[in-house]
Amino acid sequence: MVNIIIDGRKIKAKEGSTILKNARELKIDIPTLCHHDELTPAAACRLCAVEVKTNGKWKITASCDTVAEQGMEIKTDSDKVKENRRLAAQLLYYKYPSTAVVRDMARRLGVEVSDEKIDGHDCILCGLCVRACGEVVDVSALRFRDRGPGRDIDEPEIEFDPALCIGCGACAYVCPTGYVKMESVDNKRIIWDKVFKMQACSVCGSYFAPLDQLEYINKKTGAPLSRLSICMSCR
Repeated sequence: MVNIIIDGRKIKAKEGSTILKNARELKIDIPTLCHHDELTPAAACRLCAVEVKTNGKWKITASCDTVAEQGMEIKTDSDKVKENRRLAAQLLYYKYPSTAVVRDMARRLGVEVSDEKIDGHDCILCGLCVRACGEVVDVSALRFRDRGPGRDIDEPEIEFDPALCIGCGACAYVCPTGYVKMESVDNKRIIWDKVFKMQACSVCGSYFAPLDQLEYINKKTGAPLSRLSICMSCR
């Protein structure tokens, strides 16, 4: 355990824990759009900025990927913190002015937002879908395609490999903007414009999971398909 101070409150934090985790345990509200507790932090949106005192000097840092250290002092609501969050939100709003979640966040953090009733769902390149696919599902059907030598693209984007995707829907679940869409039609699931055949439960007959996902689990774990073909409600 390490001793830290958050907004004047002295607490003991677990070694290796982040400032964001400790602040939220104290019910301190810190905004994020690129963070999920089960995924590696990326500090992409910069909305979770806090002010930290180390070696006698205060500096702004992202709370999601900054580890709490012995003697650290943290401010989550100083004027500098508020301004940094506002600027981060303003930049997101400038790039994605029609995206509902970005507009809501920008307005919340003091950015002047137009009164138009818009409900867009742009990809804000937060990376949550990529991390969920790689870290949790262990498939890596999604990856960042960024600018650089030999890459003739105007803007960074998420690249989808249909040959690897198993249709699990983890990417749609973590997407904060609704950009990743998952639809169910009869015995099919559609995600990233790929159509997956759904497996019917061998007991109740309801469609509950893509056949590709069950076959992937079978190969990865050795669990028999006959067992995997029963939905959770019937097990």
